[in-house]
Amino acid sequence: QVQLVESGGGLVQPGGSLRLSCAASGRIFSINTMGWYRRAPGNKRELVVTITSGGSTNHADSVKGRFTISRDNGKKTVYLQMNSLKPEDTAVYYCNVHQVGLDYWGNGTLVTVSS
Repeated sequence: QVQLVESGGGLVQPGGSLRLSCAASGRIFSINTMGWYRRAPGNKRELVVTITSGGSTNHADSVKGRFTISRDNGKKTVYLQMNSLKPEDTAVYYCNVHQVGLDYWGNGTLVTVSS
């Protein structure tokens, strides 16, 4: 079993920054992809950014140049640094681990960008 716990969400003004963290526990393999997805009100869940165990990243176009993903394999933790936040970034952000063909999800953390 794999458990994922996100933290770091909250209310921020447009142009501000937030850092999300996701701590994984349980059976985490050395080769996997970790990432962040989000679901805005009324929308489907969408990719934000992922990072492989080798460090390759895949960003949604909407966050390129603003969001940075990183991971600490020793701590089994993935981070999302979000800068220059916009109201359209408002969503519940979900942590994901993809390994051996399976997907694991956290419960999500709410990010609200509003003045």
